[in-house]
Amino acid sequence: MTPGMRPSDLIQFALRAILGHRMRSGLTMLGITVGITAVILLTAIGTGIERYVLAEFTQFGTNLIGVTPGKTTTHGISGGVLGNVRPLLLSDAAALARTAGVEAIAPVVQGNALVETGGRERRTMVLGTGPAAPQVWQFPVAAGSFLPADDPDSPRAMAVLGSTLKSELFGTTSPLGAIVRIGGSRFRVVGVMGSKGQILGFDLDDAVYVPANRALELFNRESLMEIDVLYEAGVPAKVMGERIRAALLALHGEEDFTITTQEQMTDVLGDVLSKLTLAVGALGGISLLVGGVGILTIMTIAVRDRTAEIGLLRSLGSGRRQIFALFVGEAIVLSACGGAAGLLLGWLLAGVIHLLVPALPVQASWGYAALAEAISILIGLAAGVLPAMRAAGLDPVEALRAE
Repeated sequence: MTPGMRPSDLIQFALRAILGHRMRSGLTMLGITVGITAVILLTAIGTGIERYVLAEFTQFGTNLIGVTPGKTTTHGISGGVLGNVRPLLLSDAAALARTAGVEAIAPVVQGNALVETGGRERRTMVLGTGPAAPQVWQFPVAAGSFLPADDPDSPRAMAVLGSTLKSELFGTTSPLGAIVRIGGSRFRVVGVMGSKGQILGFDLDDAVYVPANRALELFNRESLMEIDVLYEAGVPAKVMGERIRAALLALHGEEDFTITTQEQMTDVLGDVLSKLTLAVGALGGISLLVGGVGILTIMTIAVRDRTAEIGLLRSLGSGRRQIFALFVGEAIVLSACGGAAGLLLGWLLAGVIHLLVPALPVQASWGYAALAEAISILIGLAAGVLPAMRAAGLDPVEALRAE
């Protein structure tokens, strides 16, 4: 029995074999490097977009509950869309405002109309709501004041302009006290909102805010589109939802409405975006499989080219297990080094993209990076097994004759 090579000798031998064939080793690692880079880039963009969307979605705060007309069916369609259920009225909003734990409510009516003043006009979004909307939506007033606390059923024709709409219609001139025509009706401007930006495709700065009842008349509607409820921070969302349900059941007699908490919306949205990021990362992972095929091919060629070398090692006392470990070790080192290069390149490219396009959210994830590196090592292990078994199975005498 001969002791063969020690583990340290095996490692040194594998490293010398890799460094002795730099071109071949580099090409072998290239497939893994490209695959890891693709995974890092795609998941970085996906994770960044996920956090960006969730941040945008929660910029109104987290203690919010939305009430919409119609009971959501198993098909996910609100009955309010079909117009065959009892509408949500301003009286429902008033009842919710009196519910224990509720801080403020904002009825919502949305439409689109032409806004005109002083020879300028702009078609924009019209939001009918109530005086507490800035508190509910965490939306500051930049100039003047928001809609006054009039009788909800007969409010005065007052309007508040979004910052973009104000700039388009009035430029640098103050619009306070001016008259604007919205859909043919006259409104007096009492305030200008601060900049809020876009939220899920809606530009809240390019909008005009009017009393909810005026918006219902303007668009010839009977029902509110939604009632947003801001509740106290110490009250659990589930408890608050049950209180709102009880208050509306007392008015409607049946549950012909849908209650959605902010937690439910963010959980669903976050789950969808997380799965999307995972799917995008999996697409990038296809490149890793291609890299694995490359390792398998190159290691098979290496066994054929190094047959005499294998025979010499066997004649010097190296066992089949040591030969097997030698070639598997080479495959693992190649895949691990390729993965490490891919990580560095992926993070570098993600940083460059963020610098070139600051608006594009790019956030590299350590979790995905670690998973990608682990997968690359496993692929190297799997790809090296067959060539290593072939190498270990060579007859020493026949291998020596291959020279």
